[in-house]
Amino acid sequence: MPITLTLTEGVLPAGTEKQAIAELTRALLASHGLTGNQVMTPNVTAHLHLLPKGHTFAAGEEVEGAWVETKTPSFALADRQVQQAFFAEATAILRRLSNGRLPAANIWTNGVHAVDGTWGIAGQALSNTELGEAISQG
Repeated sequence: MPITLTLTEGVLPAGTEKQAIAELTRALLASHGLTGNQVMTPNVTAHLHLLPKGHTFAAGEEVEGAWVETKTPSFALADRQVQQAFFAEATAILRRLSNGRLPAANIWTNGVHAVDGTWGIAGQALSNTELGEAISQG
């Protein structure tokens, strides 16, 4: 389940980006009751994009912000309470790590669901059922 974190340079103190990724990863796993799951924990991956000031926008105008996007199987982040909990926690993490400099209004989140059968782990395309079975063993 990749997490993509995109930040305008400087919205988080230098060096805290890795901490943000680690905390977002833990929050995604926890929101699904999968903390410590041997299958999913190593398969929550992340990408960090740091963009220079002047290269991030809202309403067509320059803005300093943060964007969190998840790509998950369709059964993940499907429950409304899980969605609200995870994205609220993601926002809180980024606000805290920015020392309050980054307002919640400048943190945008979204989730993208993969087509059933296209979730690949270790070179094997897994259906939702197959992935669910693997997770239940972990």
